[in-house]
Amino acid sequence: MSQKSDELKIYWNKIIYAFPILNDNLSSECTDTEYEEIAHIITGLSIQVKIRDLILVHIEKYLRHNVAPSFWSKFTKIEEEIKGFQLFKSAVNDLYESVNSFSILLRRLTLLNNTCCDNRPIFGERDVIQGFKQLVRATLLSQLPVTFHVIINHFYKLSFNVFDNMKAYEDSFMDEDACSGCWNEYSECNCAYIVKVFYDTNRKLVELQLLERLAGQVLTNFIQQRIEAHIHKLCTGTFDLSYIALLEKWLDVTVMTWLTRIYCAGSSEPPPDDENVQNAIAKFKQKLRYYLYHSYTKLRIDQLFIIIIEYPDSRPAISDIKVCLNKTDLQKSLCKNLQNALETRLLHPGVNTPDILTAYISTIRALRHLDPSGVILETVTKPVRSYLRNREDTVRSVVSSLTEEGTGSELAEELAKFAADNDEEGEKEEAWDEWMPDPVDADPRNTASDRKGSDIISMLVNIYGSKELFVNEYRTLLADRLLAQGVINTDKEIRYLELLKLRFGESQLHFCEVMLKDISDSKRINALISQDKNFEEMNNKFASNAMILSAQFWPPFKDESLELPDEIKEHLADYTKAYETLKGNRTLSWKPHLGNVNIEIEIGQKKLDLTVSPFNATLIMHFQTKPEWSLDELHEMMKVPVNVLRRKITYWQSLGLISEKSSDYYVLVDGSEACKSNVPSNQVQEMICEDEEAESVMASAHDQREGELQVFWSYIVGMLTNLDSLPLERIHQMLKMFASQAPGTECSLNELRQFLDTKVRTHQLFLQGGMYKLAKS
Repeated sequence: MSQKSDELKIYWNKIIYAFPILNDNLSSECTDTEYEEIAHIITGLSIQVKIRDLILVHIEKYLRHNVAPSFWSKFTKIEEEIKGFQLFKSAVNDLYESVNSFSILLRRLTLLNNTCCDNRPIFGERDVIQGFKQLVRATLLSQLPVTFHVIINHFYKLSFNVFDNMKAYEDSFMDEDACSGCWNEYSECNCAYIVKVFYDTNRKLVELQLLERLAGQVLTNFIQQRIEAHIHKLCTGTFDLSYIALLEKWLDVTVMTWLTRIYCAGSSEPPPDDENVQNAIAKFKQKLRYYLYHSYTKLRIDQLFIIIIEYPDSRPAISDIKVCLNKTDLQKSLCKNLQNALETRLLHPGVNTPDILTAYISTIRALRHLDPSGVILETVTKPVRSYLRNREDTVRSVVSSLTEEGTGSELAEELAKFAADNDEEGEKEEAWDEWMPDPVDADPRNTASDRKGSDIISMLVNIYGSKELFVNEYRTLLADRLLAQGVINTDKEIRYLELLKLRFGESQLHFCEVMLKDISDSKRINALISQDKNFEEMNNKFASNAMILSAQFWPPFKDESLELPDEIKEHLADYTKAYETLKGNRTLSWKPHLGNVNIEIEIGQKKLDLTVSPFNATLIMHFQTKPEWSLDELHEMMKVPVNVLRRKITYWQSLGLISEKSSDYYVLVDGSEACKSNVPSNQVQEMICEDEEAESVMASAHDQREGELQVFWSYIVGMLTNLDSLPLERIHQMLKMFASQAPGTECSLNELRQFLDTKVRTHQLFLQGGMYKLAKS
């Protein structure tokens, strides 16, 4: 028994001699001839499997206790790039040498494994060498330190700087004092050394199959950072150039060439027979190209509000976003970001309505270029439409912009463009073979043809859902313009009217045609009356020209009272008689508060020629007959409310002609003190009171609408008389059936509710349980 034990001990010592790893050592003096003898002993004893497994356990133990700790000990958190570069190089070199020191052991282990009959995988691999590399990777990664990425990032950052600098140097000579790659003086440039070490280190990582697992994520993060930095440097604040092609070229020429050299040990082309390397590079390129599009699109989305405001100069940037949206999933992010930007920067009281409209029009044009389907435009502009709908001056701003003179008016240009398009193009048939389904996020209530077919003016009209509102506002604006102008350019107004007729239809604008005809007729009638001998004497004292309006075709005027001086009333009466003589069965109803009066004032040594309102002319004429007036006396004479008198008398005070002697008591300033106001004398003749200039003589849109809704009242009274009580919805339905031919009958449910609530407040109706009833008289 003792002899057998001694024999086994001899065998064991020989096995350790052949495989010193069993004694936690790698150096072996065993020759190949000696190993063959030892292999026969192992085979003879039938312990191949046990010896192989025992060797594998010791290899794993050696790697875990010696190789891995030595490798990770160099991964310290340091700030200097060059030190990090050197540490990573040193760590990889030591690891490579350590792994190579297993070569003899692995070769013998392979021979031993071939004699085993269990076909057991070696760490998941059929090949011993591959199994060993798998074990090395697993052991290293099991001890991964938290800050392992620091020196890896330094290594690749410095290497990329050198490579990028070399590319820039090839493209254009760099006239600098220091090398932009290694940051040393040119006389001490280390770029060549860095490139050599870079290629050698990556070759070793590839051989160890550690490149992707150890440096892959760090490398990806670093390249992504470089892509973002390059995009910001190249593209920030510039929107008039397309950068997609330049960025793709930079990615292919600089980044992908550098990556290829990493995987191919310095070669700029992957080996044609190595599909694994080719696939790895192709996947990396696909991933980085997507990230390039994603990063560029995010930058442009952050700048999209400014890009839209600068459209069409920024059209190349919009085209780039259009390309990138097809390659990324950022459409929802774009919509949300742009909506927030519009709400934050536009939709608040601090922004004027014309500025909001200008931005809205630019948004429509830019987003239509970005997304011809109209889905993004429809989604993004919902808050803008809602906000504009609630602004009181939106319609007037739109109509004013439609008829603005000169270049720069977006809507005026759009109106002229619409007319030109109508002349040049007939209706186009839709190409059935180019049909595309709506995107999944499109609003199903709107068809694709609606989204694509609506021009800018239609979209503005659709904010309110009715052309009538815009046409009525144009009537009011036209009336204001015609009544305010001293010299009326009817040719210009007719040109705008013709353009609007093409856009809104002739029937909608018939009233406006009559209004313009009234102006030309008034000129002719004034000329004829001035030749009347009976009127000529009155006209010698002071001349007058009347603007004769067809009352039923003009918008309602504001109801204001003004009692004119007797001599003026006599003059207007004579004008009326002359008109009746001329027209026979027609007469005139004067609006004394409307129009302009040219007056000449002599006071002291001063002479003033002014154009003022009838109110101001009447006021100063009363001071001609009596130099001192109290506010109550003026109120009795002029039939004007005291608060209006107090406000408007400030015009003559500003000119220094009237002063307030005591509270609500005014006197005419004598000649020596007259015109001693703060207003320079050269501006006095042009001065017009701000209130008079800004105030419209027409009734407001709200007042007009109230008048139109009164048409319904007789129908509502009839309904409630016959049916006793009705809910709001039923009244609305019956009005749509029975009052559909009345003017201004496009009445929404909300408008009707507000109208009926007004009647409730005035005790003409009462509301009980959601039912409206007539109030008992």
